[in-house]
Amino acid sequence: MILPGATLGLLGGGQLGRLFVLAAHESGYRVIVLDPDADSPAARAADGHLRARYDDAEALGRLAAECAAVTTEFENVPAESLRMLAQHVPVHPAAEAVATTQDRLREKRFLQAMGLATAPFAAVRGPQDLAAAAAAVRFPAILKRASFGYDGKGQIRLDAPEGLADAFDALGGVECVLEQRVELACEVSVVLARAGDGEIASYPLAENEHRDGILAISSVPARIDDGLAAQAIEMAGRIAGGLDYRGVLAVEFFVTRDGRLLVNEIAPRPHNSGHYTVDACVCSQFEQQLRALCGLPLGDTRLLSPVAMVNLLGDRWLRPDGPRWQSLYAMHGARLHLYGKREARPGRKMGHLCVLAATRQAALDAALQLDAALSPATDDAG
Repeated sequence: MILPGATLGLLGGGQLGRLFVLAAHESGYRVIVLDPDADSPAARAADGHLRARYDDAEALGRLAAECAAVTTEFENVPAESLRMLAQHVPVHPAAEAVATTQDRLREKRFLQAMGLATAPFAAVRGPQDLAAAAAAVRFPAILKRASFGYDGKGQIRLDAPEGLADAFDALGGVECVLEQRVELACEVSVVLARAGDGEIASYPLAENEHRDGILAISSVPARIDDGLAAQAIEMAGRIAGGLDYRGVLAVEFFVTRDGRLLVNEIAPRPHNSGHYTVDACVCSQFEQQLRALCGLPLGDTRLLSPVAMVNLLGDRWLRPDGPRWQSLYAMHGARLHLYGKREARPGRKMGHLCVLAATRQAALDAALQLDAALSPATDDAG
């Protein structure tokens, strides 16, 4: 076990990293962040900041020398950097698990090998694959970059195959996945932690609503029957085992109208849809990340209250009067979390809020009311 007082390393300086740093500090650990951004949210909260590229050999060497263990806060860290660090210090999750989830094609092949269903898809490695992909996948469909796509970026919706070539060019002609759009009842996610001995602790499922490809609202517990929820948790656990994973992992699922579960994506890190755990669970996903990294027993994942989470995007800050925070502080059960980002941009995640209530529907209704009150569609007269 790595006990409080130790120094931990973190690759990545975004909001997930910041929330990990805060959880680590609460438990008495120091954290050094490696991130190229001089003003990254995690680095400003951390005990040290190595401002360098993720493949900078000198910075990686310093991180390995000064830290008892290293983790990541996002999946696009070069796997080779994780392998280099692992020669000198424990690294969780491991490079092989992260590499599998960095690329949509590798991830989907892994899921196929595990016998887990996904939406129908076809690989598009170059222009020569366009015709075969269009024949293999029913439209409407989505063309997605195989790597470096997130929050709706790097993907184009297509109603017919005639637009496929232009979409491929618009995405830079890089390796892509053409994926059939399926009729959904809802989208849900499982966040779990897996320890080095294979123990798994899963959180209650979140039901998620996206807007423009970005998670907008998560509500917990999800409105699916207990049998389907148990199946999702079992599938997510199989994925974690198949990756020989150690740390916090999120699995996003499509729930089809005929009641099937399709794996959408795997995130080898804490997840936006798991932010509710900070306010509504005994042990948050960030404390779980700390526990798994340090070889400590996994924490209690019990839900203490139904909850709804709303993402706060930079668009709200660009209004003349900004977010109307007085609405939030006037609502019983509302909790605000801002990430310390200095520059607001459209679509940029600036923070989130959670609303706790007696029932899931009450929490969701209150969260939607607060969502509208923070940024009214039209200003009040006068």
